[in-house]
Amino acid sequence: MELICPAGTPAAFREAVDAGADAVYCGFRDETNARNFPGLNFSRDELKAAIAYARQHGTMTFVAINTFMRAGREKLWHEAVDDAVRLGADAVILADFGLMAYTAERYPDQRLHVSVQASAANADAVNFLVETFRAKRVVLPRILTIPDIARLARQIRCEIEVFVFGGLCVMAEGRCSLSSYATGKSPNMNGVCSPASHVRYREDGRELVSELGDYTINRFPAGEAAGYPTLCKGRFNVADERGYAFEDPVSLDVMDHVDLLREAGVSALKIEGRQRGKAYVAEVVSVMRRALAANAADRPALISRLRLLSEGQRTTSGAYEKRWR
Repeated sequence: MELICPAGTPAAFREAVDAGADAVYCGFRDETNARNFPGLNFSRDELKAAIAYARQHGTMTFVAINTFMRAGREKLWHEAVDDAVRLGADAVILADFGLMAYTAERYPDQRLHVSVQASAANADAVNFLVETFRAKRVVLPRILTIPDIARLARQIRCEIEVFVFGGLCVMAEGRCSLSSYATGKSPNMNGVCSPASHVRYREDGRELVSELGDYTINRFPAGEAAGYPTLCKGRFNVADERGYAFEDPVSLDVMDHVDLLREAGVSALKIEGRQRGKAYVAEVVSVMRRALAANAADRPALISRLRLLSEGQRTTSGAYEKRWR
């Protein structure tokens, strides 16, 4: 199985390549990219240099153009595809059907991957994208169990890529409106979930309060580590109980099940983390490369090192085992 690794900066890109990534995914520095945050992503010249560096080391480059086009501004997304193809991207990762149509018609030889943002999670949806736009791979949303993935693999005619480590979104990607509701900025169209421009921290007595837009997301007593305020990882009072209503602040880790994923028909394993620094990328990619080469008995010792880098230093298998509350 391919190891698909994140890069939010040129420095992180080089670290991923050097650490043994089979492919690195990244995006342009604009709203065509679902990780459209200040200080991240690539100019055209930076992407050109990154692709050249990857090719020198036998590594592929996937360009994520994975937000949805806005009426009247389609040119921005079209130019992103034009430039990714011109610069030599091995694949473009797309969510918008209109953009898939543009790519398939204009660049019939360009490899097209279906982004997790497209929320294609059943055979009818995936096969439609394969037949209509010649999609070669689908990145599945993180809402399916491993038996679900195995059943789907038998019914579709393209490769499957799944997330196995990093940040966890409990929503069907591409369909979440929580951040849009709180900030007016859409992760699906503007590329920003919980944008830093709308985040505030303030002290209230002995508590640190985190806010997103006009909403209080969490209160942290003295000594408790404060997480970044996203609504899906907020702590709220629900039915007279205070707790994490949607998702605990933990990271995804299903590397214990990597052999089952291979048997299920998965072609590629994806690491989340384009907002992480180059040291994180280097450590995670190198450890996971070693873990994939190790036998099952030796793998847990390697993977345990990664939990120290996880959110809250805790991990979950999420929907892959359907064990969350």
